[in-house]
Amino acid sequence: MIAIGALSTAKGQSLSKPFPQHTRYFKGCIKPNHVSQAGLDKAVGAFYNQWKKRYIKTIPGKAESYIWFEGKGGKQCVSEGQGYGMVITALMAGHDPSAQKTFDNLLRYCRAHPAASTKYLMAWAQKTNGKDLDRSTATDGDVDIAFSLLLAAKQWGNAGDINYLHEAKARINAIMQHQVNLKTFTIWISDAIEPGSKYYYATRSSDFMPSHLKAFKQVTGDVRWQKVIAAQYKLFAVLQNQHSPDAGLVPDFMININNKPKPAGPDFLESKNDGDYNYNACRVPWRIAVDYLMYGDARAKKFVTPINSWIRRTTNNDTYNLSAGYSLGGNDLKGRYFEALSFIGPFGVSAMAEGKDQVWLNHIWDYLTAFKLQDYDYYDNTIKLLNMLIMSGNYWQ
Repeated sequence: MIAIGALSTAKGQSLSKPFPQHTRYFKGCIKPNHVSQAGLDKAVGAFYNQWKKRYIKTIPGKAESYIWFEGKGGKQCVSEGQGYGMVITALMAGHDPSAQKTFDNLLRYCRAHPAASTKYLMAWAQKTNGKDLDRSTATDGDVDIAFSLLLAAKQWGNAGDINYLHEAKARINAIMQHQVNLKTFTIWISDAIEPGSKYYYATRSSDFMPSHLKAFKQVTGDVRWQKVIAAQYKLFAVLQNQHSPDAGLVPDFMININNKPKPAGPDFLESKNDGDYNYNACRVPWRIAVDYLMYGDARAKKFVTPINSWIRRTTNNDTYNLSAGYSLGGNDLKGRYFEALSFIGPFGVSAMAEGKDQVWLNHIWDYLTAFKLQDYDYYDNTIKLLNMLIMSGNYWQ
């Protein structure tokens, strides 16, 4: 990565990595090249301003903020969104002079809603009255929250009111203790998994964020994270090769991971499409591609290459042919012929792995950024912003 000089905020707080960063990704990786770097940065900053105004809510009378869920089911917040918001806020410091205050408020909300297992994990959902739906966890939210604290430690240092690095390490250790199956070194869906349950040897594909886990290993020295990364990559390779040889996709949920891994059946946990490339798995190309962008991991490139080839082939290189969900055979899910930013953006990040996908990447950038915030919900808009940060070169590890 290139070195960027420190910047001071309005309060005099020094920033180590102020936005924009213009990160140099791994050799051979690409960014949209039909828009200037200044144009990419401007688009990210403008969308962030809209996103923050709509989704970051502060509790009256408290120094606590949350990412508004804006969905059905009477929820105020989910830990997944809280993690997204904390990562975004740490990356946008420099553009947003109040980023640290916002980040700290988001962290305080996490602390105010601890899991039953440990105070270093977050209860997965809060109702509109602020009460926890229950006190179990969603692993993806905790992984992003822990990683965001590493970003904060780098961005603002640890000499202020919050020692970000200390809290990050505590949360990372809690994830290993409560959310990793130490028999298979695969990632559990939650901390509430009991031996003998159907979830004990299951995993959610979108919980695997290898670049985050590499950072966890680096700061804690816990070599078990290497085992988790290796086990999950091996699992993904099996699912690709045996269940999606043409498209290279993985399903939302995988089961039997201790024996003969396979896609979960309908209604395993969330919907009839639990065994398809649906609203969880749609994040996987982004999460895996980042491992190649940041670390050049050959396993990551091997994973995204068939996906990139298939999606260009099945859409005939036309972004308007993208659908919101696919079978592992690569066919559109029935009734899902509409635009979903949570599917579109990750295909853009995965396209960054190779120069041959440059025109496709440019088309995805234009397509993704043209959609208006008011036409989509929290999930689509937040994934859009995270993916824009990566595609514009403003993501760092």
